[in-house]
Amino acid sequence: MLRLVPLLAVVVLLLGLSAVPAQATPMPPGFHWGVSLAGFQSEGFAPDSNWRRYVEQGTSAIKHPYRDAVDFRHRYASDIELARQLGVNTFRFSVEWARVQPRPGAWDETELAYYDDVVAKVRAADMTPMITLTHFVHPGWVVDQGGWVNPRTVVDWLVYARAIATRYRGLGALWITFNEPTQYRHHERQNGGVGVFEAGTMMTNLVAAHRAGFDVIHEVDPGSRVSSNIAYLPPPLQGFADADFLNRVGDKLDFVGIDYYYGLSLDNLTAIHGASGEFWKIAPQPDGIYYALKEYQRQYPHLPLYVVENGMPTDNGARADGYSRSSHLRDHLYWVQRAMAEGVRVIGYNYWSLTDNYEWGDYRARFGLYTVDVLTDPSLTRRPTDAVAAYRETIAAGGVPADYVPVRRPAWCVFADLRTCLARPPVR
Repeated sequence: MLRLVPLLAVVVLLLGLSAVPAQATPMPPGFHWGVSLAGFQSEGFAPDSNWRRYVEQGTSAIKHPYRDAVDFRHRYASDIELARQLGVNTFRFSVEWARVQPRPGAWDETELAYYDDVVAKVRAADMTPMITLTHFVHPGWVVDQGGWVNPRTVVDWLVYARAIATRYRGLGALWITFNEPTQYRHHERQNGGVGVFEAGTMMTNLVAAHRAGFDVIHEVDPGSRVSSNIAYLPPPLQGFADADFLNRVGDKLDFVGIDYYYGLSLDNLTAIHGASGEFWKIAPQPDGIYYALKEYQRQYPHLPLYVVENGMPTDNGARADGYSRSSHLRDHLYWVQRAMAEGVRVIGYNYWSLTDNYEWGDYRARFGLYTVDVLTDPSLTRRPTDAVAAYRETIAAGGVPADYVPVRRPAWCVFADLRTCLARPPVR
């Protein structure tokens, strides 16, 4: 490693990389403070869909039975109230295509009325709805016609997208077409929804659907903002993922949506635990969100950025490293504000998630501001974590203070920025 340092120094000088600023800057007026959740993960009472079938089939990803998740379907009013009490002004949720269109050409008016009331209650709480049209889930009848391998699904999805955008036009909603398209494909491959040689076709069809959907939403809801949030992966993996989707839709985005959870550096290779689904074993790297934001602003200088998801998994509510959810929240916001101090245009931050939920096969990995013991508590009581007060206080203050000192030290030799390899390794 000692021989590598001089070479890195030359590379850094050639690239002309600048130093990071010393302080965070407060969030500007109009900043979107938000929380996120997703239909299948939270609603319960799941209709026929690809994911309901995966649960019933017991594919390799399924560790726990689905039950009825945290029953957002019937508790949405109280959950939206919890969000209001946090002080957030943005509420992200997904409309489940499988719920509102259980058969081709057939619309379920009862379920549409449910989403009408979700939107109404979000707006009554002075929150902007951020509506995700597809969060990894599609109807069972779409599965039967070949899923996203069949180009017919693009046509069907656009009919659905037009119907929902028309229903909620003029409300100032933010629109997400597809949640984490590359992860969507990964889940479909993992669960057998698409074969290895069909994955490219699925992505081509997702790209086509987003591009056309962007135009459809703007047609029926003029002035709205539309995007698709990408799952940030540590370099060099992100480059390959972006080539598959983001780079193919870059001219059809009103903002770049980023989901940041994990980083990678020479002193933190724990992201490997993600391959086994043991996400709580990954050591958080809060400063990585700074590098992610800087990189995407460099790639898309004409677009603002939005942290659509950021959060931390625990192992049934605990972490072996003792890192608290409140510290994780504040540390990441500190680095978001540091990026903004350098001119990165971040317009919003959503915490994932409002409550614990069904983490695509199990309830062990918990991400909620409010914890819910689905497997042991029939009442599904929402119990606040320490991050509830921390988020409320931070929102009220407009961000963490300029002199905030992160609990988690910056990583050393971050793969996303070679400058950090020249610093002294931090004492941990």
